[in-house]
Amino acid sequence: MKSQDATSLFGLDDSAAKAAGDFLAHMGRLRRASPRTIEAYARDLRQFGAFLKDHFGAPASLDVLMELKPLDFRAFLAHRRKSGAGSRTIARQLSTLRSFYNWLERDRGISNPAISAVRGPHLPRALPHPVNETEARAALDLAKEGDAERPAWIAARDLAVLSLLYGCGLRISEALALTPEDIAPLVEGRADILSITGKGGKTRLVPVLPAVTAALKGYLGLVPLVLKPGAPVFRGARGGPLSPRVIQLLTARLRGALGLPETATPHALRHSFASHLLAAGADLRAIQELLGHASLSTTQIYTRVDAAALMAQYRKAHPRA
Repeated sequence: MKSQDATSLFGLDDSAAKAAGDFLAHMGRLRRASPRTIEAYARDLRQFGAFLKDHFGAPASLDVLMELKPLDFRAFLAHRRKSGAGSRTIARQLSTLRSFYNWLERDRGISNPAISAVRGPHLPRALPHPVNETEARAALDLAKEGDAERPAWIAARDLAVLSLLYGCGLRISEALALTPEDIAPLVEGRADILSITGKGGKTRLVPVLPAVTAALKGYLGLVPLVLKPGAPVFRGARGGPLSPRVIQLLTARLRGALGLPETATPHALRHSFASHLLAAGADLRAIQELLGHASLSTTQIYTRVDAAALMAQYRKAHPRA
């Protein structure tokens, strides 16, 4: 990235803008952050640089970044709040700044402890919204129905993707990143597990149900395209890699046809995978491993979902409720 372009992009002076560009390159190359995450980091730094430029009347330098006070960081967050940013956005932007400053300290020897003194907004932890077993089955059954607008191979593809989300608990990005080499051991009968690389480059092994393997075989038997080695196995109607948006639109169509709530999204099938395992007595640690959660506290939220569902049934069924 040329310094002039970087300065224009981040609203910082040449040295600080170059540091911002190097930070983003580091996150993409070594930390394996997704393109969407890198885009969010860049947007956060751009808004921070623009604020500092207006705040101080000139593009901020590395020296300015090093000397910022907690009041300056709080002023930026207050500015974002006045601009209409919600608590989650503000919390994410503060996290971006902390990551940037941590990198500056490691890579440039620039330290500013003021960023550690700034507290983000309190975020209530939202409960996931899984669909129930009947709804999940109905969605999968409807997805595999081809018609004039959805050729048989498209319907088979959709069923295979949704089966991976519900049957294996994959994130949609993980399912769409699978290659022919990834699924070959399954469809050839040599294995019944998938090796999945999730967030942060962490790899986990996920057991695959026979129904999921059958859905994958059904797709491979019908797809009219040449599936190149190393490329995503799921393809769009025009032959390119399948976009997550296609699966999002598919679930929107399914929930409309089945009368499901707006919370019935592709990710809700992953939530359903975890919730239904927990309800059947699966160990929380095992669910953590299957989902690829770094922390057990992230997985424990499903215990709250299960308790909430239990209370709902209690209130509905008990004669004195």
